[in-house]
Amino acid sequence: MSEPLTTPGEGFHPHLHDTPEQPTASLRSRLHHIRADSLDGDTAQSGGMRRFAAVSGKTVGSEKLWMGQTHVAPSTASSDHHHGESETAIYVVSGHPEFVFIDDSGQGGADGEGEGAGQGEGPKEVRLRTSPGDYIFVPPFVPHREENPDPDDEAVVVIARSTQEAIVVNLPQLYALSPDES
Repeated sequence: MSEPLTTPGEGFHPHLHDTPEQPTASLRSRLHHIRADSLDGDTAQSGGMRRFAAVSGKTVGSEKLWMGQTHVAPSTASSDHHHGESETAIYVVSGHPEFVFIDDSGQGGADGEGEGAGQGEGPKEVRLRTSPGDYIFVPPFVPHREENPDPDDEAVVVIARSTQEAIVVNLPQLYALSPDES
C-alpha cells in the first residue's frame, strides 16, 4: 500500500518507449488502469439506473468481458430488462438493492430465498434483498429489474458480463421465460 498510484500510460511496460524503433504497445498487450473518475457513461441504459463502463471493447479492447458500475438513486426502480446472451454477475458495493424477477419453477428465489414464490404455485414475483458484499447471478435472457427502496441513499453495484459490451434489452413488463426462451 505504500506504492504511489500510477498515472495513465505509465508503469505498465516502461521499457516500451525507451527506444524509438519499438512500436507502441497495442491495447491487448498491456495492463489497463481504469480510474474511478474516468468510467464511461456512454453505455446501454435502463430507466431508473445509470450504468458506467470500466472494462469494455471500447474502453480497453476487451473481447469477451464487460465490467462496470450501476447506480440506482434512492426510492427508484429500473425498467424491466434482460441482458440478452450475457451471463451477468453482480457484486453489491453499497446500499440494499433488491433484484426482482418472475419465477415459474415453483422453487422460490434463485437461491431458495426471496418472497413470493412457493412450491406448486404458478408464476410469482420474487424479490431478492441484498446487502453490501452480496453477489447476484443473472442468467442470459432472464427478465428482471433492480430496485432501491432506501429513501435516502443510492445503491451501487459492480457488474461483470460475459460479453464485450453491455447488452440491455428494455421490456414493457416482467415475465417468466417459457421453456423455448431459455
